[in-house]
Amino acid sequence: MATLSIQERKRLRQIGHALNPVVMLGDKGLTESVVEELSRALNDHELIKVKIAGEDREARAATIAEIAEVSGSEVVQTIGKIALLYKKAPKQNPKLSNLVRHAHLSN
Repeated sequence: MATLSIQERKRLRQIGHALNPVVMLGDKGLTESVVEELSRALNDHELIKVKIAGEDREARAATIAEIAEVSGSEVVQTIGKIALLYKKAPKQNPKLSNLVRHAHLSN
């Protein structure tokens, strides 16, 4: 996957600011059902927030990297326990895509 330019990251962060976490990882970590939900959410919304439980900063960073690798997404931003992930959908759904629905925020 090609890395995002600085302008693209900035635009995605602006849109992501208004979003709430869609997927939350608990104590069990990255299970098969969580991976399925991540894939569904990324295909539907393209830009999502994921909340990771745990106090260990290095473990959270490793989990976020694993999530991005498994889902084929790119980490746009990480703040504390929240990661903003982006993956371009093969076919964009205007009713579900956060990029379409919140496009007015990036102007």
